[in-house]
Amino acid sequence: MKSVEIIGFKRANLGKTEAKALRLESNVPCVLYGGNEQVHFYVPAILFRDLVYTPNAYTVSLNVEGKLFDAILQDIQFHPVNDMILHADFLVLDPAKEVKMNVPVRVEGTSVGVQKGGKLSVKLRKLTVKALPAALPDFVTVDVSALDLGKTIKVGQVKAEGFAILNAPNIPVVSIEIPRALKNAARQ
Repeated sequence: MKSVEIIGFKRANLGKTEAKALRLESNVPCVLYGGNEQVHFYVPAILFRDLVYTPNAYTVSLNVEGKLFDAILQDIQFHPVNDMILHADFLVLDPAKEVKMNVPVRVEGTSVGVQKGGKLSVKLRKLTVKALPAALPDFVTVDVSALDLGKTIKVGQVKAEGFAILNAPNIPVVSIEIPRALKNAARQ
């Protein structure tokens, strides 16, 4: 899995007023969990651009004042009105412990149903996977070559090698929708 580098600075004081002051300076208060102790730090908001505002999934190479951590972004809170990042939680990656992560779905192949005039509809853009850090995939591939008009590929039909998919197996991932024109032509 690809990694994004983020540089953070330790927080001297904790609490609401300190966090508010950090946000006013375009910084994001953060916490790193999963290690021997929690690490409270802040990161300039601009450094989240490559990690948050992308359809891809990344691990994080976190540098907090010279101390390096391999982590994933566990949770992030946004302001309800202006979408500013309010807080971020990171989780230290332990090579021996499995982690859960949302990974994008990548559609491959040209569907038989699309060639007949159907429309490819991606119902689920990300899947929740569980794997050891070394086995985390960059994306989950769904092959739609054999998919015909009105047919669907569900989570249970997606191949998972080296990781487990945690979504319910009966949830649709991609389907081929029949356009109204084709439905009307079939009735006549």
